[in-house]
Amino acid sequence: MLVALILLVAPAASAHEVLPTIIQLSTAEGSARLELRMNAEAFVAGIDLDGLEDTNASSRSDRYDRLRALAPAALAARIEADWPRIGDGIVLRADDVPVPLTLSEVEVSEIGDVELARPSRIVLDGPLPETARTMQLAWPDGFGTLALRQTGVEEGYAAYLEGGETSDAIPIGGGAAPSGWGAFLSYIPVGFDHILPQGLDHILFVLGLFFLSPRIGPLLWQVSAFTLAHTVTLALGALGWVSVPASIVEPLIAASIAFVAIENIVTRDLHRWRPAVVFAFGLLHGLGFASVLQDFGLPQAQFIPALLGFNVGVEFGQLTVIALAFLALGAWFRHKSWYRAAICIPASAAIACVGLYWAAERTFL
Repeated sequence: MLVALILLVAPAASAHEVLPTIIQLSTAEGSARLELRMNAEAFVAGIDLDGLEDTNASSRSDRYDRLRALAPAALAARIEADWPRIGDGIVLRADDVPVPLTLSEVEVSEIGDVELARPSRIVLDGPLPETARTMQLAWPDGFGTLALRQTGVEEGYAAYLEGGETSDAIPIGGGAAPSGWGAFLSYIPVGFDHILPQGLDHILFVLGLFFLSPRIGPLLWQVSAFTLAHTVTLALGALGWVSVPASIVEPLIAASIAFVAIENIVTRDLHRWRPAVVFAFGLLHGLGFASVLQDFGLPQAQFIPALLGFNVGVEFGQLTVIALAFLALGAWFRHKSWYRAAICIPASAAIACVGLYWAAERTFL
C-alpha cells in the first residue's frame, strides 16, 4: 500500500503548482499603483485557487493548459479582454473611499517549460484623494494566496492574504511594517506548508533517511546534518549571495532522493559517512527552499526574522513527517526480524523509482 501511494502521488511534483500572487503597492504624486506578478492563465481560465495546490485538480485545467501554450501577445490580449471580470473584485480603498483602478500595463513572459507556471506582470493605476492617509486592499474570493508588499516607503506594510480577505489599514507614508516577532510567526506556516503538503520531494528524502534506521538516535544525527546544511544554503540563497539555476538544482534534488533510497537497499548498516552525505544533499535542498522564498518574497524591513520563521516552519514540517512515520511504522515494527525485507526495501525501492523518474524528467523535459 505504501509503494502504491508513493507512486500514485509522484506525478504531483511535475504538475502545475499554484503559485501565490505578489502585489507591490506604491504611491506617488496623488496616485496609487499596484504591480501584480501573477499566474494570469489561472485567472483567465476562471479557476478557484482558494486551497488549491495543483491546477490539474480543477475542472478547468484543460482550459488552463491551452492558455499556457498561447504566445505572449495572444495571452496579453486575453488578459485585457477578461480583466473587467478578473479585476472586478480587487478593491483598493483610500480612507474608505473606493479608488477606481485602470489596467495600465500587461506584460506576459515568453513560453518556456509548459509544465511550469508562467508569470505575467499586470499594472493597475488609480487616483488617490488629496487628503487620503490610509489604504486598504480587498482580495477576492477564489484568488488564492496574495503576498502584499508596500514599496517606496520606509517600513512598508507587508502581509499575506487569502481569497476573501482584506488588508489592515496601510499608512500611505509607511511605518506599518510588521514587528520582528510578527514576521517570524507569520512565516512559520509558510515554511511548514512547503513541507506538508507541498514538499513531496523533501518528504521522500526524509522518509528515505527514516526507513534505513528508524531508531531515534541515528535518525536525529542525520536530520541534524540535513537541517544544518539546508539552513546555510537557504540563508545564502535568500540573501542573493548564492544563485544556482533550478534546471541544475531540481534534478540533483531528485537524484539525492534516489541515492539515499538505493543505499537503503544495498546496505544494512548506517555508515559513519552517511551524515556527511546527508549534509551535502541538504545543501541542495536548501537551494530549493530558497527558490520558494523568491516566489513569496520576504519583507525587507524584517528579513532575518521572516527567514528564521520560514526555516522553523520547514523544521516543524520535517519533524512532523518523522513523527508520523515513527508512529505508523517505527514504533511497532522496527525491532521485527522482517522489518527490512517487508518495509525498508519495498518502501525504499518505491522512493528510488520516484527519484530516478524525477531526475530524468527534470533533466530532459
